[in-house]
Amino acid sequence: MSWSKSQAPTGRQGRLASLISSPQALAFIPALTLAAFWFGGEAALIAVAVCLPLLYLLWVRWGAALPGRVSRDDISGLFQRAAFEELVSEICTRSRAQGRHSATFYVAIEDFDQLSERFGQTAADIAIQRSGERLLAVLRADDNVGQMGDARFAVCLAPVRQLDLELCIQMAGRLQAALEEPISVDGLSIYVSASVGFCQLSRAPGTAPEDWLQAAATALRKAQRHGPSAVRAFSEQMRRDTQGRAELREDVARALEAGQIQPWFQPQISTDTGEITGFEALARWNHPSRGMISPSDFLPAIEEAGLLERLAEVMMYHSFAALKAWDGADAEVPQVGVNFAGSELNNPRLLDKIKWELDRFDLSPDRLAVEVLETVVASAPDDMITRNINALGALGCRIDLDDFGTGHASIASIRRFSVSRIKIDRSFVIKADRDPEQQRMISAILTMAERLDLETLAEGVESVGEHVLLAQLGCDHVQGYGIARPMPFEQTLDWIARHRAKLRDVPRIMDGKTT
Repeated sequence: MSWSKSQAPTGRQGRLASLISSPQALAFIPALTLAAFWFGGEAALIAVAVCLPLLYLLWVRWGAALPGRVSRDDISGLFQRAAFEELVSEICTRSRAQGRHSATFYVAIEDFDQLSERFGQTAADIAIQRSGERLLAVLRADDNVGQMGDARFAVCLAPVRQLDLELCIQMAGRLQAALEEPISVDGLSIYVSASVGFCQLSRAPGTAPEDWLQAAATALRKAQRHGPSAVRAFSEQMRRDTQGRAELREDVARALEAGQIQPWFQPQISTDTGEITGFEALARWNHPSRGMISPSDFLPAIEEAGLLERLAEVMMYHSFAALKAWDGADAEVPQVGVNFAGSELNNPRLLDKIKWELDRFDLSPDRLAVEVLETVVASAPDDMITRNINALGALGCRIDLDDFGTGHASIASIRRFSVSRIKIDRSFVIKADRDPEQQRMISAILTMAERLDLETLAEGVESVGEHVLLAQLGCDHVQGYGIARPMPFEQTLDWIARHRAKLRDVPRIMDGKTT
């Protein structure tokens, strides 16, 4: 925000308005009335007693109306968003005019929703209030704190002569340390963690104050992706990454319709026979100018664009087309697994859509494995997601519980969703052939699955040792780079032929004789 010379209040006016409107100014009223009586007698005393309150109210009203004046919340001492943004604009202009330095910080309390669920909304609100108080206590009197959301704060430092990157990092650490001390609420100790992003004025990506503040928010998002309790400083690379993600969101809808995003298929094989028991369809984007884009980059863009359901439709269509092609080539692929996210499973028309696609390709329901993340099963109440999963199971589709071991699904929820197979997360498989603790965890999962009459598949198998161990422990199926990397459909038939040839070359033991 900028003013012309005729509009701008002088620094002296602003300071005088602040002084007169402060509670400390009231201490001078007795002295003024005594002076009036001393020099003017009783008439002067009456005049001062009548006029002084009126003058005080008018001055405070005039001071509050000055363009450069912003007020703090009377209770918390924090600025609200609009007032804070106005203050940032003023500090930005003043710092540049005086050749001084400043920085803005964005601070977010992590997992606020879980905090309110665990301790109650009142306790969570008190924790946030105390967090704001702690931020104020860490800072200097002329630094400023704004509340930018339920669990998000912003800090703007008053202009100083010296402020380098190291000092900003130290400040971010102090803010974090203050927030992460236990908060006592009604005898309970509440622990929170906080991520911090900041931007020095000298490194702001533009000249506008909004650019400066937005840069700190960008750094916070980067910190949250690397959290918990991460600190990140804004950099030009962040700006390019943010711009790239925005461009991805714009491109992703066109990419889906243009056929740039298609499934690549990763084989799953039996540990008993080595035969192919299925393929998992994994989304891959071959961008015409950028080449292959990582799923970790484009899947969030698809979610932000609200196109997860469209992605599922594309994946299902191409997966069913692949099944028909494999059948035509006598490839003997029993099923294909397609991933469904919570938003897709919440669609009331999902069952009808899948029925229609199966009929369209003349496929039986058991050829489709519906892959559902364990986190979805663990948190799904008795709602549309539950009804859809159970209806698909009743239709004859297989239900695979994906990433098992990461979402804390109970045995009751596994039974409630008619799960056919659990997919052991790769975090349990890594180095399992060399780590006894990993082996014990896998054995426990396999024992539970056997008692529940569930099939098992281990993901992320990367070595022969892991493959052999899983077979010895009794895992039914394996999948991972040690078997084959995901591949486009055009390469699957050659891979299947080579795999079959390897199986034919393996000696078989029959009636005590090797053949």
